[in-house]
Amino acid sequence: MDRRTFLTVSSAALTTLTADWAAAGASPAVPDQLAGASDLVDVLETTARQLAAADPVHHPHTSRLLREHLATVTDLLERGRVGATTRHRLHTLAADIAHALAWRRFDNGDTAHAAQYWIAALHNSHATGDTDRGAGLISDLAYQAAWQGDHVLAGQLLAHALTRATHPAARSLLQLRLARTHAARHETRPALRALAAAEKHLGQAAGDRLAWCEWLSDADLAVDSGQTLLDLGDTARAHQLVTAGERLLPSSRGKTRGIFLAYRAASHLDLKEPEAAAAAATQSLQLTRRIHAPRCLRLIEALLPRFQPYQQTPGVNELLHLAAA
Repeated sequence: MDRRTFLTVSSAALTTLTADWAAAGASPAVPDQLAGASDLVDVLETTARQLAAADPVHHPHTSRLLREHLATVTDLLERGRVGATTRHRLHTLAADIAHALAWRRFDNGDTAHAAQYWIAALHNSHATGDTDRGAGLISDLAYQAAWQGDHVLAGQLLAHALTRATHPAARSLLQLRLARTHAARHETRPALRALAAAEKHLGQAAGDRLAWCEWLSDADLAVDSGQTLLDLGDTARAHQLVTAGERLLPSSRGKTRGIFLAYRAASHLDLKEPEAAAAAATQSLQLTRRIHAPRCLRLIEALLPRFQPYQQTPGVNELLHLAAA
């Protein structure tokens, strides 16, 4: 699937699902007709959680198993012999698995298949009536579009998602991503309005998080706000926020830390501070290789040409040699 096909498929799918959401009704309450269905779903849910949480070094194996789990869940749904409660659990599980696979595909640069998995998760979220999660999945598609440089599509998808999201944590995430999209298009006032909205909604959410965005924190708000300001030219304030956000991040979020460190390196380069930039980039590169995070690695690789004029600066040559190794 090429990029034009991705845009067509994602836009058409989202348009169709919007109509579906508007017309959705309650599922009829019918009993399970498949013996032991609930016990089987218990096993699938537990195993899928364990596979999704596995160390990235095992992703080639666990991703294959997750795909097989998704096929099993889909088969159970298509057989139509489970009651409403079990069907709801199966759709939720299918959305969880497809969501995890989407991010893994995206992190590996396979954007076409990532989009397909996000759309599959969106269909399953629609079946459960979870519009907040549906909005979050649309925002993931927007995030991928922005990563590919299509900020027009990203803005359109996020605007659509915001019409459906109601939970403050979900709205905070969407507004934060919308701020980044506006900033990339040099739309200062809309970007700042979106940042203010993201901060307000995160405060309203307090400790209440939906499962699919429970990771959202003050650290994410600080770093993405900093990146937004960086794109808008407020380099000094951006650097403060990115640095503060990286320090707030818990150690368990290694992939996010690698991305944050890459952002910090970029902000140091914008401030003409190559030594500090090299230190942050080196940390990011070492972490990225240790946890096998290819998308983080691509961020650092994109920064390397900016270090070439500073080869006499302490730490820069070491970084370039490490990157070439």
